[in-house]
Amino acid sequence: MDEALRFFRTYEIWIYLILGFGALVYFRRFWIAWRSLRSTIFGLERERAQNRLNQAAGALVLLIMIAIAEFVTVSFIVPMRPQANPLLTPTVDLFATPTTTLEPPLDGTPASASSDSNAEPTPTVDARLGTCVPGQVEISAPGPGDRISGEVTIEGSANIPNFGFYKLEVAPIQEVTWRTIQAGRQTVASGVLVQNWDTSALQAGDYVLRLVVTDNSGQALPDCQVPITITRPQN
Repeated sequence: MDEALRFFRTYEIWIYLILGFGALVYFRRFWIAWRSLRSTIFGLERERAQNRLNQAAGALVLLIMIAIAEFVTVSFIVPMRPQANPLLTPTVDLFATPTTTLEPPLDGTPASASSDSNAEPTPTVDARLGTCVPGQVEISAPGPGDRISGEVTIEGSANIPNFGFYKLEVAPIQEVTWRTIQAGRQTVASGVLVQNWDTSALQAGDYVLRLVVTDNSGQALPDCQVPITITRPQN
């Protein structure tokens, strides 16, 4: 099934073009049969014209239904199937992300004071958090190390140039078997990414939330990861 979904997504434009060409052909046949039916007075010729009209109308309806099915598949089904989006679920070693260490200046000036205040913001890098870009690819809540339970709202940003869609996933902290929480096709700027995520379906323990944002050409940006702890609600 996932191979079929990838096919429909990859060749979406070609499928629409073929369906459009077929629709033009059968619309022409429909119009010719309609004119023939209106101008024919003999019973046998009218019957043949009616059969051609019915065949052309049936083909047009079938092509329209296929186009609708293609649209629904690519727009709604494919984003919810992680196996159909191989770029969204790369194998990631949570402990292999490089860290950045800033050496203090020789004159004793704090590193923050020696930086250019007008420099553009750079991604926040952490050994356990992947690469988070504030305002673009970011999970702002829950925060690193938060203990959560029950229904939780995930906030942050999925707002990049040429935005395609985003996906939030969760996995135990020692594993890379990602489980999709929700996908979205609308940009989010410092807002709600997932409303009322039910954590009761997962066992208590340490997990990692991952946000992956993909552009409209299918290229995934470096993901943003946040370690959390899921607990059982206190009675």
